[in-house]
Amino acid sequence: MKVNVHAVNFAVDKKLVDFVQDRMDRLEKYYDKVVSSDVFLKVEKTSDKENKIVEMKINVPGDDFLVKKQCKTFEEATDQAAESIERLLVKRKEKLRTHI
Repeated sequence: MKVNVHAVNFAVDKKLVDFVQDRMDRLEKYYDKVVSSDVFLKVEKTSDKENKIVEMKINVPGDDFLVKKQCKTFEEATDQAAESIERLLVKRKEKLRTHI
């Protein structure tokens, strides 16, 4: 799956991009008709420790899913967002299966 990683207002390192790509690739086992995906990595300027924001946008035929998570690290936020996307994809697959 092609994943577009967008770092907003900071430079992202290769290790983080690889982590995001690997995590997103695992989503294909839940739903194989994903068209494309965008991951936005943002750092919020606050005194709060949980200032890393990950937004995942997944395009599937007929629908788009957007999940936003905020955590202490990008890896933790990526995992949580990917788990939410997994649940959404499984629900969508079940919904399509009942209409066939």
